[in-house]
Amino acid sequence: MLMKKTERALPRANPELSAIGADESRLYKRVAAALIEDLQSGKFAIGDKMPAERDLAVRMKVSRPVVREAMLALEVLGLIEVRLGAGTFVIRLPGESDEPRFSVSPFELLEARLVFEGEAAALAAVHITDEEIARLEQLVAAIREQNEEHIAEENADMAFHMAIARATRNAAVEKTVEDLWLQRWNSAECTLLLEQARTANVLPVVDEHTAIVEALRSRDPKAARTAMRGHLEAVIKHLLFAVEEKALAEARKSVDSQRQRFGVVARI
Repeated sequence: MLMKKTERALPRANPELSAIGADESRLYKRVAAALIEDLQSGKFAIGDKMPAERDLAVRMKVSRPVVREAMLALEVLGLIEVRLGAGTFVIRLPGESDEPRFSVSPFELLEARLVFEGEAAALAAVHITDEEIARLEQLVAAIREQNEEHIAEENADMAFHMAIARATRNAAVEKTVEDLWLQRWNSAECTLLLEQARTANVLPVVDEHTAIVEALRSRDPKAARTAMRGHLEAVIKHLLFAVEEKALAEARKSVDSQRQRFGVVARI
């Protein structure tokens, strides 16, 4: 009886998840609520493995970033745990009062940065000085050094983006970009996703930052906007897929180890 009940519950939720009109940007809240309801109803028990994000996205008719944000909300609540090479497991069942503590989600922030920092780069291309270009080059070198030393801090990365915001000569733009970075540090979901990304060895891409500097050096607003947006779009892809790719690598490593232990030869 329980299986039949839960099998009917998910399809009923799909129209509600899809048809939310102007509130689409907050869709992940609906997905998180649906997953919590699944846990409360007994569909999953402690120790059970959750479906893959890709499968949840198909079943709930939403994008993978939406599912990733919903799963992060459940992780912050301590309901699920991601284990590299194994998957996502239920570690606690929610009580009646458990609700996701939604703040700004990682992908909402990145979407906002696409809007504001893309245009900031275009405006900066008109006003930036040679001295500011030189400073950006120093910061790219600092990003490279932090990557090589596997330093998890992103102070050089933030300083790079703030230097571009200041080069717009617009205090409102500068304040907006700074607020977006501060929200990033204050969001539990963002912190968790960045920790997972660092574990998966995802680091700021030096070539992308270099492309932004070169576009600014050319004083070409369109090229600067394109370079910045390309960088931030790549960040979204890296954050979305890196943890999964790391998990697959760990799984392959585990399988290879078992083969060696039991003397099993892989057949191609």
